[in-house]
Amino acid sequence: MRPAFDALFDPRGVLVAGASTHPGKFGFVALHNILASGYAGRVFATNLEGGEILGVPVATSVDDLPDGAIDLVFVCTPPAANVELLEACARKGVRAAFVTTAGYGEAGPDGKDREKELVATAERLGILLAGPNGQGVVSTPSSLCAQIVAPFPPRGAIGLASQSGNFVSSFQNYAVQTGIGISRAVSAGNAAAVGVVDYLAYYADDPETAVGLAYVEGIGGDDLAPGAALFRRLREITERMPLVVLKGGATAGGQRAAASHTGSLAADDRVFDGACRQAGVTRAATVEEAFEAAATFATQPLPRGPRVAVVTTAGGWGVVTADAITRSELELVRLPDDLRAAIDAKLPPRWSRNNPIDLAGGETRDTIPEVLELVASHPDVDAVVYLGLGIQSNQARMMREGPFHPDHGLERIVAYHERQDARFARAAADVSQATGKPVLTATELAVASPDNPGPRTVRETNRLCYAASNRAVTALEHLWRHARWRLRRDLT
Repeated sequence: MRPAFDALFDPRGVLVAGASTHPGKFGFVALHNILASGYAGRVFATNLEGGEILGVPVATSVDDLPDGAIDLVFVCTPPAANVELLEACARKGVRAAFVTTAGYGEAGPDGKDREKELVATAERLGILLAGPNGQGVVSTPSSLCAQIVAPFPPRGAIGLASQSGNFVSSFQNYAVQTGIGISRAVSAGNAAAVGVVDYLAYYADDPETAVGLAYVEGIGGDDLAPGAALFRRLREITERMPLVVLKGGATAGGQRAAASHTGSLAADDRVFDGACRQAGVTRAATVEEAFEAAATFATQPLPRGPRVAVVTTAGGWGVVTADAITRSELELVRLPDDLRAAIDAKLPPRWSRNNPIDLAGGETRDTIPEVLELVASHPDVDAVVYLGLGIQSNQARMMREGPFHPDHGLERIVAYHERQDARFARAAADVSQATGKPVLTATELAVASPDNPGPRTVRETNRLCYAASNRAVTALEHLWRHARWRLRRDLT
């Protein structure tokens, strides 16, 4: 199946079948997005009228297109035309089809019959069938954005697969916001022939993908039936890459919604949850948690143990973070005597002398990078949460926007504050890189003031700046659970 998946994600050429001149129709939007994303392969279009759309000549028949130039057809034509369309595409060497058209298994008995016929046709022709009733496929290594909505995310290492196109959009929007990019993304739709787990299995061997991220609702057309088969497939995937799953249909109300949404029957949540735990799958409770867990797997090393130190520029943040760590499966490490003595040499006596390591406003130009290095380098510390980034630049912003700038010495101090926060952000990434330990930075300025030099520089180091310390702790706990699972299975 790998060559067929390669045709889906890295096609030599793409055909939009059912291309439209109307900017509001899927056949226009899909063609536009493919062209606008910078896809370098050849792009073709067909419809019954011909002509030209967005500079692309439109053929009235697939038979008029060249042989062997197209790997992927993006189908925007009605169900009644699609069996014949696949037949014509197969004659041209097409190996994958993404069917965005609705009116199949989700549309009642007649739709289910149409879906069975479409699947049988694709199988007979040797065409990988994605969808139907899907949103599209994205492959940033190929600059491919074959989908009927925005956005086109930055390139990265997260592979998305979802039974709901909405969540493909949601996760990609978070990628745009945070700068933590996507490798591949696909909306499985009804998953009539290829399911979410099939895509994840492909990602697990994809050199462009470091972590899988999935939204699922249940069984039905997909291959997410609970039991031994699911356990085996998920375990095989998770042995090769971390996998984060967000599952809809965990309640009775959600199960009814899932049945009407994709025609899926939601799997028993307790069985599914147990299978995830045994298979080493990270299960997230919310959309934000799912993306942040995946982004953390993609950008941070796995911890060697649960022992966490908190470095904070103010006490209250540290107290709340200590609570979050204590409630988790992580450990708020007792500060070793030798580390306390080393920090004593860097800070005035008023610092907390405990973990959380509250600098208490005693930091000088180099204190934060030096303390981060001391803490992360200590053998009794497995991970660090760093709080308080961006405070200086936040004050600098108020000075810059106030009526007194650039006089009264403000220009100089504003520039200094902004340089410092950028240094601190880079130091956190450098220390993590040097020690091989996770160093997670959290500040509400990540969302309240994303252009602040602190969180902006975190993004520039290709790491996630968490909007709150509890969210950083949750992401770190997911890392530790997965690392512990791998240790117990001797997969290090």
